[in-house]
Amino acid sequence: MKTLIARSLKFETGVVKVLDQYLLPHQQVWHECHDVATMSELILTLKVRGAPLIGLAASLLIAYLTEKGEDKVTIARSIDELEATRPTAVNLMHCMARLRGALKHEDWPQRIIATAEQLFEEDTALCDRMATFGAELVSAGDNILTHCNTGALATAGVGTALGVIHHAAKRHGDIHVWVDETRPLLQGGRLTAFELDTWQIPYTLICDNMAASLMAAGKVDKIFVGADRIAANGDFANKVGTYNLAVLAHFHHIPFYVVAPSTTLDKTCPNGAAIPIEQRAPTEVTGVSGSFGECQWAPSNAEVFNPAFDVTPANLITGWVLDTGLFTADDVAKGVFFVNPDS
Repeated sequence: MKTLIARSLKFETGVVKVLDQYLLPHQQVWHECHDVATMSELILTLKVRGAPLIGLAASLLIAYLTEKGEDKVTIARSIDELEATRPTAVNLMHCMARLRGALKHEDWPQRIIATAEQLFEEDTALCDRMATFGAELVSAGDNILTHCNTGALATAGVGTALGVIHHAAKRHGDIHVWVDETRPLLQGGRLTAFELDTWQIPYTLICDNMAASLMAAGKVDKIFVGADRIAANGDFANKVGTYNLAVLAHFHHIPFYVVAPSTTLDKTCPNGAAIPIEQRAPTEVTGVSGSFGECQWAPSNAEVFNPAFDVTPANLITGWVLDTGLFTADDVAKGVFFVNPDS
């Protein structure tokens, strides 16, 4: 397999390597991954995260195992095991489906490797197209609010929602970003702030519960967020807290856009109610740990509700930014989302 390098995932010198996103921004540690158990653990502990990147990391591991000579039965089982790690993000399922298709052919080892490489390169191109389309929606001087992390750390390319911001900032030069910290795991405070700092795009970090006061004060012009799965009717699942922003944006008449590749569309899922929502460990809410230390603030026996995602209904969305273009509610109602046969 050829060398493939992204901001937080790479295949070089015959090894899959992932950047530990749980330790960012204070430590940059790369993990080598040689087996399914290791990759599954990296995904489950959010060392590898971001819907597109999870699918790509799993795909590169499958290609690596294939190149190492694992048999067809082992590869098929490995695909199933990796697909089961995160139930909400449909990009992972899309990648694993592509690999299963390659596995059906007589020359499956070559096809598996070629498919993994293609998926990686396609994602870079998808990001560029999304960013270009989305940047058309941004005006000079805009104050943009975003949630969680949707940049180059979460994809092979420049990102989804944060990719739009990146391209808009390059075009206008005076974009400012409000960054939700994104409880409980602080992907905004740790990762989005880190990326914006690296790109030298002006930003201000806020606690999640400060967004409403900013909107009421007229300090938010537009909101751009990513997605982990978009249902056929336009409802979408994204990092928990996204729905809050959509409701607030609707009340304050602020444009609210979701940015995602066409691989995030799930035409088999009729609406948001049918999207499975992953529940994560109570310890993520009762305290915090990482490169910044460890602290438990809640009683050890506290009951915890910790969904990783929430669902935003289509009627709260101003527009959908895909790699295939910009879409309105009318477009979604007509099924134009799925004009791309690969979606």
